Amino acid sequence: MANLVMFCILAVIILGSAIMSVVTKRIMRAATFLLFVLFGVAGLYFLLDYTYLGAAQISVYAGGITMIYIFAIQLVSKRTLQGLVERMKGSRVIYGAFITLVGLVTVIAVQLKNGFINAVTADEEVKMDVIGKALLGSDKYQYVLPFEFISVFLLACIIGGIVVARKEKEKK
Repeated sequence: MANLVMFCILAVIILGSAIMSVVTKRIMRAATFLLFVLFGVAGLYFLLDYTYLGAAQISVYAGGITMIYIFAIQLVSKRTLQGLVERMKGSRVIYGAFITLVGLVTVIAVQLKNGFINAVTADEEVKMDVIGKALLGSDKYQYVLPFEFISVFLLACIIGGIVVARKEKEKK
């Protein structure tokens, strides 16, 4: 019963923070709400007794959010950080809602077609060594290569952000 109560509390925190992260107009608040979402996901890992994944979630993604803070301060103009942002046009909001609805219908259709909605849960728990081998293995259906591509992509993004920040300072 206690696990269900904790799950409900974490679910409310995650969903509320995710919605506020998307809805808010200030970039620093969005990054803060995203931090709460990531802490909530780490709480779910701890609730499932996956302490390593919970600790990795906190250390890796909390560090990532810190980097977002740094780049938000460096790359965004002072007017945007102070909350003086442009207002959304009604047509853009309607277009965004339409695209979101199309994406939702696509996801639901794929889940219904592949039988994911009525899927039977596993009878036994997956052990951590199996998860570790799947994440760091290089065989078929293992994920070390995508992790390496993502790390190179993130490094390119960081370098690009630094270049953009330096060019603005050189112009002034």
